[in-house]
Amino acid sequence: MKVILLQDVKGKGKKGQMIEVSDGYARNFMLPKKMAIEATPDAINTMRMNDKATQERIAREKAEAMDTARRLREMTVTVTAKGGGAGRLFGSVTNQEIADALEKTGIKLDKRKIAISEPIKSVGTYTVTCKLGYEISAPLTVKIEEA
Repeated sequence: MKVILLQDVKGKGKKGQMIEVSDGYARNFMLPKKMAIEATPDAINTMRMNDKATQERIAREKAEAMDTARRLREMTVTVTAKGGGAGRLFGSVTNQEIADALEKTGIKLDKRKIAISEPIKSVGTYTVTCKLGYEISAPLTVKIEEA
């Protein structure tokens, strides 16, 4: 019997896949536990439409990430931090401070997506990496100023 999985089933497949299982396994286990539905023509059509909608959503999100990456490459964000003179800062500049400065420019990015290679503890210009998903990352120039 062909069934469409409603959730991941270990050893069988992932959610949304259409698989072939024995009739007894489907009728006595998968269907009563709502792990799968029978693969009727209507259900197959619905599955294909959902797959198509998912593909369109992924393509749209990928295009948005590419656009954001292009904007980040051209941008310089200024972060002000308390300093003790001579170019040294009290503490270091965090991902959250960079994310807040970036949000003021109109780009909302989660602090966990900003990767700082080494702690920023002095005034100057640094480059950090922003991970935008779908294996797209962009360098961002951050200028640190003393407050």
